[in-house]
Amino acid sequence: MLKSVVKACAVAIVGLLCLRDPGARAWSQVPAPAPLEAYGATPAIELLQVSPSGELIAGITVTGETRALAVTRIATGESLFLQDISVLKVRDLRWIGEGRILVVTSRTLDITSLGVSRSELFFGQVVDLETRNVVQVLDRTPDVLAVLYGPASVRNTSDGDALFVRGVNVVNNQINLHRIDLRTGRGRSVAYMESATQDYVLDAEGEVIAQSRYDERSGRWSLRLPQGRNYREVWAVDAPVDSPELHGMGRTARTIVVSADRPDLLPGDAEAGIAGTLFEVNVDSGEWSRLPFTHTPDSLVHHPRTRLLVGGASNGEDGVRYEFLDPPTSARWQSIERAFRDKAPGLVSWSDALTRVVVFTDTGEAGQYQLVDFESGTADILADAYPAIAPEQVGVVRPVQYVARDGLDIPGYLTLPPGVSEPSGLPLVVLAHGGPAARDVAGFDWWAQALASRGYAVLQSNFRGSTGYGRAFLEAGYGEWGRKMQTDLSDGVRWLADQGIIDPARVCIVGASYGGYAAMAGLTLDAGVYRCGVSVNGVSDLRRMVNREARQDGRSNTQTIRYWNRFMGAARLNDRALDDLSPAHLAAEVESPLLLIHGKDDTVVPIEQSRVMADALRRADRPVEFVELPGEDHWLSRSATRQQMLAETVRFLEANNPVRAAN
Repeated sequence: MLKSVVKACAVAIVGLLCLRDPGARAWSQVPAPAPLEAYGATPAIELLQVSPSGELIAGITVTGETRALAVTRIATGESLFLQDISVLKVRDLRWIGEGRILVVTSRTLDITSLGVSRSELFFGQVVDLETRNVVQVLDRTPDVLAVLYGPASVRNTSDGDALFVRGVNVVNNQINLHRIDLRTGRGRSVAYMESATQDYVLDAEGEVIAQSRYDERSGRWSLRLPQGRNYREVWAVDAPVDSPELHGMGRTARTIVVSADRPDLLPGDAEAGIAGTLFEVNVDSGEWSRLPFTHTPDSLVHHPRTRLLVGGASNGEDGVRYEFLDPPTSARWQSIERAFRDKAPGLVSWSDALTRVVVFTDTGEAGQYQLVDFESGTADILADAYPAIAPEQVGVVRPVQYVARDGLDIPGYLTLPPGVSEPSGLPLVVLAHGGPAARDVAGFDWWAQALASRGYAVLQSNFRGSTGYGRAFLEAGYGEWGRKMQTDLSDGVRWLADQGIIDPARVCIVGASYGGYAAMAGLTLDAGVYRCGVSVNGVSDLRRMVNREARQDGRSNTQTIRYWNRFMGAARLNDRALDDLSPAHLAAEVESPLLLIHGKDDTVVPIEQSRVMADALRRADRPVEFVELPGEDHWLSRSATRQQMLAETVRFLEANNPVRAAN
């Protein structure tokens, strides 16, 4: 049985993982707030991965703007590899066997000669720990760009460790699957995949055992399974927006997992028609069967070596919870949950034998990684994600639920200022999430906690259209941009005011991406609720945004455009009805100050969306400030510009919605 005691600093990655000894701090009172920069900095450690043997651990260490790939031997703390990678934005890190590491990075680029518009492009590098060589994935592969098309796949095959990626051939436009020479980075085509091939599943040997195909124009999705050297279509469905998806191998070597709407397979089952119902498909017989999860998980867990499905994870109001289909794995995880009682531990990485597991907790703290060792029965602290923020400086996060004006229950989270247990009359920031088909979850949110540390209550509503609450709740958001999705936020303000928790006269709205739109819409379409707004990378002109997508794709009818039109409520491309929901067309309605912040390298929502809004407000002689973040993308990936965003936001809030009310 796993002991619940914790040994501190048994493992260190180049001195950066041994950051916190629980006995070294003794707080006699609630400390002063941590510096704002502590929240805006990217986490001090990212992408921790234990090696297949469980003897080594790798991660990205972060100090200011200095990032390093670091590898350490767990037993001794010996540094095996350290390399500065500060110029790169690291998106993924995986072991390829025991001696190599795949590092996936991204850059904002355009390739004009090939007709590739400005995009976030992904690249792979293989690091050899023995030779210390670093090679580029797909390097020197004839006629193929050294750019990753989709995620990479790592397998331990009978003839050695292997890496598989898709690459774009610039001569014939094929996007074949390549096996990478781990010494040189060069790719060898092992499976033909036409441009309409949406996804694929590899077995443990790296053989393609399923493909999915999607026709953008018709919206038809099909599942294709092996037949000799080719593939046969075994099922197809018209899916103009919500297409099925492949999710890797099933519980056996000859099954795959597909999420799809198949009420025809389970007549009378109310859950069978829910988008994303998980089925296991036998690739030899084509037989479908529903996976026996008690609740449909938000993500799946596969065995680190066999790649077989072993379980799933779901986000609940108190954090992530796991359901394992394999009894031994389930028993092992239950012992972890008992040791981290009330902490909702998250699975980060595990060894092939499942004897060493890296878990993450952020309930009542700013995020901590621990290494669970089943052989010794202990859990050792590895690192704090935000070492400059003590647990006493973390505000309490409460799950909340209130009723929207049309009777729909709206869930969410309320973060209180640190030290506040009985809130009354607090100033409020409504922090709207992006997506909009996404959700806020329990745990430490650096943005919400930063605002709470300055004395604000922070409401994060999972308004209608958010994911994680079933199909009906998601569909309730269709066509509700600027309408009920917006009033769901202000209904939360009114509920908190009725509870006496907040002062309704001191409320501002903040958000990024769709949340940025919500911030602007709060000042134009839902006037009278907010004293100010902050939009980060937000959409201000809906019709312009959708038209840009059409120009980039060279088509007026794609899945992306159909998705946006459905959520925005547009009848067609270039529907002028969207102007009535676009803050840039409603600038004259703005009475409260607005701060616009936008990354210059944003390829998801271009910076022109904020520039258009700023120009419209200036023409209307309305209060606006505009901050452009150089070198920053849609996800606020860099510490310096993320800190700048946070500092500007807090400055603006304190000027327009001070924590202490005027006498």
